Amino acid sequence: MSRLDNRNRKRKKWPFIVGGIILFFILVIGGGAFFIWNQIGNVVESMHSPLERDNDPERQDEINRLYNDSDAVNILLLGVDEREGDVGRSDTMILLSLNPRTDSMLMLSIPRDTYVNIPDRGMDKINHAYAFGEAAQTGGGTELSVETVEEAFDLPIHSYVRVNMEGFQQGIDALGGVTVQNSTAFSQDGHDFNEGNVNLNGEEALSYIRMRKEDSRGDMGRNERQRDVIVAAMDEAASFSSITKAGNILDILGNNVQTDLDMKRLQTLFTDYSGTRKNVETMEIEGDGQTIGGVWYYVVPDDEFNRIQSTVTEHMEQD
Repeated sequence: MSRLDNRNRKRKKWPFIVGGIILFFILVIGGGAFFIWNQIGNVVESMHSPLERDNDPERQDEINRLYNDSDAVNILLLGVDEREGDVGRSDTMILLSLNPRTDSMLMLSIPRDTYVNIPDRGMDKINHAYAFGEAAQTGGGTELSVETVEEAFDLPIHSYVRVNMEGFQQGIDALGGVTVQNSTAFSQDGHDFNEGNVNLNGEEALSYIRMRKEDSRGDMGRNERQRDVIVAAMDEAASFSSITKAGNILDILGNNVQTDLDMKRLQTLFTDYSGTRKNVETMEIEGDGQTIGGVWYYVVPDDEFNRIQSTVTEHMEQD
């Protein structure tokens, strides 16, 4: 049971998915004049997709209080790889904790093979929650993914953003590219990435965040590159050159993103939470690869789950 529930009583190709996440947060916390309200009403309406639990009035009252009081909120970024004839899996999960009182953001990448309890299904890889939920009910994949993350980390998820496979390359190109600090030289898909500052167009950025085989840290290194590109895209969105391309980016957003954030909450994020992008702290989950029943999992000890829960909670409570 999540902390939010307790308080009310006393969820081919993952690089495209990351791109959709980038596109959404360009809109929400990318920066100033880019958020042109009279251009996004239809886009927000097309993206808005509440969960079943959003019908709970007590939950809505609590979340409204958080946003109205500019308290810290947690948002789950859920990237889904859905192929025709397949219910799909959430190949990318990133938990963002935004605290406007300290203008800071925690960004936690959740490895897709993390071994957790999926409600009513038992122990399995965390990215299977989406497939199980979607198989039971169309639209149920996001709901079950959110519930699974809340239970695993004992943290409330106040809002979610779900993105599909499309939009990565178009989004980065619409921004005019991004610049990141690369710590390890490598080649991928015919592109060479040297150490130091590298400028990436859409195609290059896709290859940059795809690589893991040449990285000694495997998925952890790939997760770090995901986060770096997200932060770089948010910074680029704050520039004047990005503002001039708002219409194109809004079109890409409308075709690739779903969220339970409505217009009012998006406005609140823009006005009260945009400063959190200036102070981003990333977190990683420490665990070990283990084979259980012939299947490889990323097994995380209880004390590591507790460490993450404590760190995020402390971040949320800071003034």
